[in-house]
Amino acid sequence: MRTRTTVSHSHFLQSLVGVGVLVLALLLALGAWGIPSQAGYAGIGPNFLPWLVAAALAVCGLRLVIKARRGGFRNMDEHDGEHPYWLGFAWLSVGMLLNAALLTTIGFIFSCALCFVLAARGFRLAQGADLADPRSWVIDGVIGLLIAGPVYWMFTQFLGINLPGLTESGWL
Repeated sequence: MRTRTTVSHSHFLQSLVGVGVLVLALLLALGAWGIPSQAGYAGIGPNFLPWLVAAALAVCGLRLVIKARRGGFRNMDEHDGEHPYWLGFAWLSVGMLLNAALLTTIGFIFSCALCFVLAARGFRLAQGADLADPRSWVIDGVIGLLIAGPVYWMFTQFLGINLPGLTESGWL
């Protein structure tokens, strides 16, 4: 009887994950609702991507709920009693919060690169890597800049979305 209770409790928790994704999709759709829809350079307005992500999240959330109700997430590793790795979660959280806090101060490119570096630290810690290696910090910083730079350029130049920059030229 105990395993049956555990299984149904597990399915309930798995259903909650799907419902959480559905709620996130709804919140993103509500945010997209307030974004102007006038078309930009390619005939796509600035609200296209939020609507696309909201729809994809809704589909994923619905599939998660259906899978949880039809027997749970299959091929999932059994929980061995380990607790979540909170230090890695803290690094990820600080990265995201600093990104939001510094976006208008140091610009999109540098705040997103910093977010990438701190998120990579969290993942590296979870894998047991040493934080004292300065080479990995530099590599993560360069990768963060190489990702954030083209994203900034594409959003500002192709979609016409004004992202906070460090300079008035629109290149940083």
